[in-house]
This record gives sequence, structure tokens and C-alpha cells, in this order.
Amino acid sequence: MKPYTKTKVVIIEDDLVIRNGYHYLINGAEDCIVNNSYGSVEEAIKGIKNDFPDVILLDIDLPGINGIEAIPLLKRNNPAAYVLILTVYDSENLVFEALRKGASGYLLKNTIPEAIVSSIREVMEGGAPMSANIARMVIKSFQKSLDSPLSKREEQVLELISIGKSRIHIADELFIEPCTVKTHIKNIYAKLEVHSKEEAIRIAREHKLIK
Repeated sequence: MKPYTKTKVVIIEDDLVIRNGYHYLINGAEDCIVNNSYGSVEEAIKGIKNDFPDVILLDIDLPGINGIEAIPLLKRNNPAAYVLILTVYDSENLVFEALRKGASGYLLKNTIPEAIVSSIREVMEGGAPMSANIARMVIKSFQKSLDSPLSKREEQVLELISIGKSRIHIADELFIEPCTVKTHIKNIYAKLEVHSKEEAIRIAREHKLIK
């Protein structure tokens, strides 16, 4: 008979009170155990190789390396581990960037405690747990025009332009260089055959390429 093993969880959260709360919650489940917890990605990278986690609970807003940037770093050292984002941010750009980089689920911190533990179990069974409004956001995104000439990243850039974000702010939010934003904008104009952001936004909305 195969010996019973608990799901090993590592927490990366800079708020000590929240981190301790997760620790208590997860250790209170009969089938889960917290192997370790860290206040930053830098700390986690040093120790997580010896933690052998099944699931990594990861905040986004962290000192130093942020959670989005951390995903591939953590996966490199722990390729079999599932990364569950647990954050206050529900930005569409962050959600898709996290999933693109390898996150297996995306939860908001207002998720009820029982659902956090359930999500750990779900991801271990091959699921992709998400908070309800995050799941709706993902579905809505896929309901946009399937014939869009724009790449997902170009759509993200144009979405941010449409709400008045500057190139610098877009670069910060998408974790890319301002010169890369400039290149995306140039490509958007060429694909939509326009010469201004106003024209680009109008045509994109008419064709349901952005909200």
C-alpha cells in the first residue's frame, strides 16, 4: 500500500501576519503541510531547493523581485511544483502575464480560507483554480474577436493606452522596457492601418479587439 503523504506547500509573502495566517490555515488541513515560508523571492530562491514543494503560494507585490518575475525562477529550481498566485491585484494584464509565465492558478486575497486549501487540492489534481471574477475575466478575454490581427501582448498594450496609460506606466505594468512598448505601438498602427492612438482605439473597439 502506498504510504500517505501530505501536499508540501511553500509560502512567499512579505506580510508576516498574512504569512503566519496562511501557515496556520494550511497546517490545519489534514492533507497539507507548510514546508517553509519566506518574506521575499530572494530568500526563497536560496532555500527552496531543499524544500521540495508540491505547491508554491506566491504573492505579486514583493520587495525586490516581484511575484510575476519570480515564476520562471521558481519553476527553474522546482519544475514539478505548481505556482498559485495569491494577491490583491485583479488586473487582466497581471493575470495573463502570470499564467503565461507558468502560474497554475490565480487567487485573490479576499478568497475565503477554505477555498485556498481547496485550491491547493485542486491544482494537485490537475486543475487551474481561479477566483470567480478572475475566471470571468479570462472567459471574457477569450470572447473577444478570434480573428484579431493583434498579438495578446499588443492587445494588452492597446488596452492600457485606451485608459490613458503612458508608455512608462505600460512598461512598468507589463514588466517590459519602454522601447519594447514603442515597438508594440508601431506594430499595432501597422496592423490596424492607422496613424494615431485615437484611430487605433476606435477601430479596435469597433472590431471588439479590446474592451
